[in-house]
Amino acid sequence: MSIQSEPIQSRPAPGGDLSTTVCARCAGQGTSCCRLESGGGGVCFPVSAMEWDRILDVVGGTKGAFVQEPNSPPFQDAMRRLFPGEGRAVATLFPAHQFHLRLATTARGSCVFLGPQGCALPRETRPYHCRLFPFWIQGERLTLLHAPGCLALREGGVAEDVLDVLGMRERDVRTLHGRLRLAWGLPPRPGLPLPPPSFARSRK
Repeated sequence: MSIQSEPIQSRPAPGGDLSTTVCARCAGQGTSCCRLESGGGGVCFPVSAMEWDRILDVVGGTKGAFVQEPNSPPFQDAMRRLFPGEGRAVATLFPAHQFHLRLATTARGSCVFLGPQGCALPRETRPYHCRLFPFWIQGERLTLLHAPGCLALREGGVAEDVLDVLGMRERDVRTLHGRLRLAWGLPPRPGLPLPPPSFARSRK
């Protein structure tokens, strides 16, 4: 699949949060999690088939919203770092010489859904990792990802204050992280039995 050259105009849901959030202000400053540095596509978060379908329901089946990306060694290493102690499960979900899906980007590296007022997708339609960012769960611990360009991190500093900046609760983060794990084919928490075959692999 080729990279979309222009942003995709979706149909935002009523009550969307395009222009009022710290994320929209961050996007307006030119550096945000919605942009990839040159050559960074290979280690971008994957999108599960479930998230793919949910997005296509909103954008009306627009072509070019997603890119097939190989499960390269750097990508596999990044997944193992995100899920320490679960290397075998990650290798099963994202085997070498196969592919995963990610959101497409423009020639300048911006997500195709990034508009002048932030993300054009309703919040409940966005991939789980977009809704989680910059938070992550390591074991049972709430952590912050390393993201120097994130305005919420700069304004909040520590996890508790970043939650306030984003209008989130720790319970929200933990729920989203569990759903992300399930969508990618991992149990909701480490140590639980694996769910049925992965939703995270690219469709052929």
